Amino acid sequence: MPRQWVLFFSFLAAAVFAVVIWVFHFGGFLGGSQLADLKEQLRAQQGELALLRSSVGTGQNAVNMERAAQQQLVARIQELEAENSALKEDMLIFERLIPVAGQESLVRIESFRVLSEASTRYRYRLLLAYQAAQRGGGFRGVYEVVAAYRLPDGALRQLVLPGRKDGVVEVQHFLRREGVIELPAGATLISVEARLLQAGKLVTKQVANL
Repeated sequence: MPRQWVLFFSFLAAAVFAVVIWVFHFGGFLGGSQLADLKEQLRAQQGELALLRSSVGTGQNAVNMERAAQQQLVARIQELEAENSALKEDMLIFERLIPVAGQESLVRIESFRVLSEASTRYRYRLLLAYQAAQRGGGFRGVYEVVAAYRLPDGALRQLVLPGRKDGVVEVQHFLRREGVIELPAGATLISVEARLLQAGKLVTKQVANL
């Protein structure tokens, strides 16, 4: 393939990435219509790449370059969609955390999820939210994740994570924490509970849906 076409394909892919990054960082919160526009840009670029390939031949280098560029763009679109979903969730949380006159300070477990990664390996994701009675407040405490499981011989056990020192949290608005639950070989997970404590006293708790 001529050098100028190689450079052109590289420039085209870089330009598309620049547009995507600009929209995300400077366009603010991505709405559904913006994502649709982004997807339309992707389809247009795919069509243009196909047209250019037909004009310069169907050599293996051109095919590989086109496929790689498209895969990178599709991966970026999927990443943006996931980030967009997280931003929507964060916006809803911020709206609920706006101080209300006469309301007492409140800390809660906004979200607690446990995802399976392997037969005895799980990942937990915890979102803590603090609603202050007045601006400038905060919450300091300790979180625990308690996993109950059954061994192959039927014995019941508990695993407490992440430990008192690593579980210390300071929440101004909201705070995310995540970690890994590793069970012994052959063990069966029964339940996972997140707890939030302050001065050794339980403040709130939530059980994850497995």
